[in-house]
Amino acid sequence: MAQTTVTFDSAGISLAGHLYTPDTPAPGPRPALVVGHPGTGVKEQTSGTYAQRMAERGFVTLAFDAAHQGESGGLPRGLEDPAQRVEDFKAAVSYLTTLDEVDADRIGLLGICASGSYSLAATGGDHRVKAVATVSTAEPARQFRLGADGTQDPAVFQALLDAAAQARTAAARGEDPGTMTMFPETAEQAGALGGEHGIEGFEYYCTPRGEHERSAKFLAWESIDRMAFHDAFLAIPLIGDRPILQIIGERAVTAWMAVEAHQRATGPKELHWIKGASHVDLYDKKEYIDPAIDKLTDFYTTHLTTD
Repeated sequence: MAQTTVTFDSAGISLAGHLYTPDTPAPGPRPALVVGHPGTGVKEQTSGTYAQRMAERGFVTLAFDAAHQGESGGLPRGLEDPAQRVEDFKAAVSYLTTLDEVDADRIGLLGICASGSYSLAATGGDHRVKAVATVSTAEPARQFRLGADGTQDPAVFQALLDAAAQARTAAARGEDPGTMTMFPETAEQAGALGGEHGIEGFEYYCTPRGEHERSAKFLAWESIDRMAFHDAFLAIPLIGDRPILQIIGERAVTAWMAVEAHQRATGPKELHWIKGASHVDLYDKKEYIDPAIDKLTDFYTTHLTTD
């Protein structure tokens, strides 16, 4: 498997990616996958892991950093812009169509966590995508508004909107708007804020387990009011007869979002549960990733055809 560093344009912003190409011979252009990372993640973390593993199964894969994040361009840094995130997926598809080693009629999307919802939205609006799969689907706007488990007090998000409004005013006056800290200083603090899910996120992003220097520990405050009105799931019915697979950890507190996405789909769809896994377990733990890769391989092998 060969790894190549690439760049491509997304609505005027230069995105950085890693392209993975299988070593095994092929009779012609191969099927290809765009692989998107979780919120605050980068291509060197779980999306890169899945991209490499799927390249080993014979697919050309492209893991990329979202605009405003990682090695990609875009200001302000750390901006989570749902509309731009969807555009990034479409731009990645456009890039793949220019490659001789890729069959432009056999392109699929694979989104992990936040990219799960964005990949569904992108598929709804882009008929070049023939199949879409997600791992640990999460929709950032829902998660910020309602909490990871869907039970958050509405006052929490209203307070975030207050802070976002103050940041916009500060920026307009030429002052530093600051940023929203995403992770506390200790796992104990993470647990107090977000329970087991908070601890898991901290252990992945803030310890040697998964930490990366370019993985953002903050969000630009502007992210909050951009997410206030966004709903990535609205486009799911537009996917129509194209197949959808969602892989979910049996213990994931975020599973309700994948279930809602599943209910909105009108064509071939499947929820595939990984026994014993949490949301974050599916980022990097081999005992859970291995069966997920097997399922994804079967799914894309079946559906990325020229028929």
